[in-house]
Amino acid sequence: MSEINADDGRALLLKAPTAERMRAIGAALAHIVRGGDVLVLSGPLGAGKTTLAQGFGRGLKADGPIVSPTFTIARELQGQAADGSPLRLVHVDAYRLGSAGYEPGQDSTNLLLDQLESLGLDEELEDPGERTVVLMEWGQQMASALAPARLEVNIERPLKADDVGDEALTSKGLRMVRIRPVGDSWKERMGCVRRVMEA
Repeated sequence: MSEINADDGRALLLKAPTAERMRAIGAALAHIVRGGDVLVLSGPLGAGKTTLAQGFGRGLKADGPIVSPTFTIARELQGQAADGSPLRLVHVDAYRLGSAGYEPGQDSTNLLLDQLESLGLDEELEDPGERTVVLMEWGQQMASALAPARLEVNIERPLKADDVGDEALTSKGLRMVRIRPVGDSWKERMGCVRRVMEA
């Protein structure tokens, strides 16, 4: 892959002009994960989070398609690590979490954590297990509270100006993918992330 820039010395900034390139980034990430890893995808609606997740599932040779689990919140698939060992993929879409029952002035992070606990997902994030990888869309707040080691993948969509000069997000065009390690485990593997992305 080409078009790699160092961001802040630790993070990578990648260009994704097409959906296939976004899937290729996801597949490359799948080749470096190991059991216990948590990856958090963020970005606005339509940025390409599920497209990247599809590539990730393809890279893990998942036993089913990766679809947006917005209505089921979490979906489990079986796949395998780059070394052929089995991995369970837990794909979480936290978009709707925190939206119901929120009272003004209430601590939104605690509300989200309570909802995760009621779904049994808090344990997955805190300790995914040696044969489980968690890929979470829309989970920045929750992951930061539960997963001290994680790979944050932020996707930025381009802006377009409308007739009155206001800028709005567009569904077309180049995406910028920022990959940032959090925690020692991911910081130690960023050299591997860079090598895989350059291949």
